[in-house]
Amino acid sequence: MTELFYDQDADLALIQGKQVAVIGYGSQGHAHALNLRDSGVSVRIGARPGASFDKAVAAGFEVLPVREAANGADVVVLLAPDQHQRHIWANDIAPVIKPGAALVFGHGFNIRFGYITPPENIDVIMVAPKAPGHTVRREYVAGRGIPDIIAVEQDYSGQAWSLALAYAKAIGGTRAGVIKTTFTEEAETDLFGEQAVLCGGVSHLVQAGFEVLTEAGYQPEIAYFEVLHELKLIVDLMWEGGIAKQRWSVSDTAEYGDYVAGPRIVTPEVKNAMKELLTEIKDGTFASRFIADQDGGGAEFTALRAAEAAHPIETTGKALRSHFSWQQPDADFKDA
Repeated sequence: MTELFYDQDADLALIQGKQVAVIGYGSQGHAHALNLRDSGVSVRIGARPGASFDKAVAAGFEVLPVREAANGADVVVLLAPDQHQRHIWANDIAPVIKPGAALVFGHGFNIRFGYITPPENIDVIMVAPKAPGHTVRREYVAGRGIPDIIAVEQDYSGQAWSLALAYAKAIGGTRAGVIKTTFTEEAETDLFGEQAVLCGGVSHLVQAGFEVLTEAGYQPEIAYFEVLHELKLIVDLMWEGGIAKQRWSVSDTAEYGDYVAGPRIVTPEVKNAMKELLTEIKDGTFASRFIADQDGGGAEFTALRAAEAAHPIETTGKALRSHFSWQQPDADFKDA
């Protein structure tokens, strides 16, 4: 049975009494660090020289080399990119993490697939907000929160679950609700959701729709609006009230088209391909491919990124978006 937790279920004092080292000041790192500090937690940042280091200094944090930040900390939060975590762990955290400390992850990848094997004398927990870092921060500042999922891989102290809840409360998660899970469940479902639906599925469905319309002679700007721009309207309705609200909100024509055309696009073959993806996630095939490419300099990753950025929908979209007065772009994002 699903276990849900809210503010009243978490004791903020458990995390407020500890020295926390957040390793990495990127998307999730900056949000966790700022929210923790605003919740009365003592936070220092571990980072290498560079843009993130400078941003953490500008935000008023004590910023140290990773090993110095982790040394003596009660809670070490490893929020660097997945492909770098095992090296940071082996070189800078494992040699200095103290017995009885807690090692916190924002994603189960490195534990689930065996790239990090912590010693038995520490707690190993996960607190994973279900949103990008800038949204985690924005919602916290607004007095709201993003739902979190939490897990405990090792409970050396006997208080790991309580600490996970306290941490979730400190970053705003218990305002929205926290769900108990496992590292395995989070890692496998997160990767599947990204590949089959949220990122891989949606982006390539949009691109294919754009190609079909433009190849048939329709204006690319019209195609962009029909297959990409309006997607936000549909997703927002789903987010608010599920697929049922989306179908309730659209026209009868659109709803009927949903019922009769959807199964022609998402066929049993598509579902079988999703099952294959899940198998490759669970048996480690995807993780091995990703890590091997990253260890080799990311040649495949870089080539795929460049190829996708060159899709005609990006040129059309950039030109159209430049006329949208309501757009509020992320300062760190360079529009295609």
